[in-house]
Order: sequence, then C-alpha cells, then structure tokens
Amino acid sequence: MNFSGKYQVQTQENYEAFMKAVGMPDDIIQKGKDIKGVSEIVQNGKHFKFIITAGSKVIQNEFTLGEECEMEFMTGEKIKAVVQQEGDNKLVTTFKGIKSVTEFNGDTVTSVSLHSQLGGPSTWGWVGRWVVGCQGRHEEQ
Repeated sequence: MNFSGKYQVQTQENYEAFMKAVGMPDDIIQKGKDIKGVSEIVQNGKHFKFIITAGSKVIQNEFTLGEECEMEFMTGEKIKAVVQQEGDNKLVTTFKGIKSVTEFNGDTVTSVSLHSQLGGPSTWGWVGRWVVGCQGRHEEQ
C-alpha cells in the first residue's frame, strides 16, 4: 500500500489532557483544540515526508522506515524517533516514551498515541479522512 495522500482530522479524543501532559503551553492547546489539521504524506519506497498543517503552524518531517531520525515534535522540540511499518496499513512511531500507531483503512486514517510514563489521561486519538481530489493515494501494483 502506498500511504501518499492528504488527510484532514475529523474528530479527536483527549487532545487537551495529552498535550498538557507532554508539555504544550495552555495558550497553544486552546488555539489548537478545535483546528481540523491536515496531514499530507508523500511516500517514495521506504522514504516518507509528512507535512502537518494546523492553523498557521506547519511541521515537516522526513524519515526512512526502520531508521532513527530527527523529527520536530508538536512542542517545537527536536526529538529522535523510529518509524516502522506493521502489516500493509500501519505505521508505528516510537519517541520519548510515546508510541503512536497510525492505521490506514480505505479513505480513513486513525491515529492513537500512548505515553507510557504519564499518569491520568495518557492517550490521544484522532480520526481523519482522505481529502477528496488529492492525487497520489493508490494501492501499489
């Protein structure tokens, strides 16, 4: 499966509690909680480029499956991460005690992030849909 495409967030769960727990300032959390961000994915073999746009904030990260890379975290901090592919439709990212599983099914993407070291609400999940009209998303031949 080729993961290339543009996905827009439809719903989120535990956004505020999770962002607060990972160190996001309250004013930024309040600004971002109702934004329906867009994630654009460009895949070339095992190399990926993710462009995440939430309001005026744009984060761009590139990585190769299975290799450690440096990514920009939501707080603006640079972190070391590794992304693995599981099965045909999942990307699993591990960084800073967080495991994020992103699953692609048809035109729907579901992402759940779990922080292993947090007390209280330690998960954040969102569901997005493929933006109609986006070119590039297809099954590999």
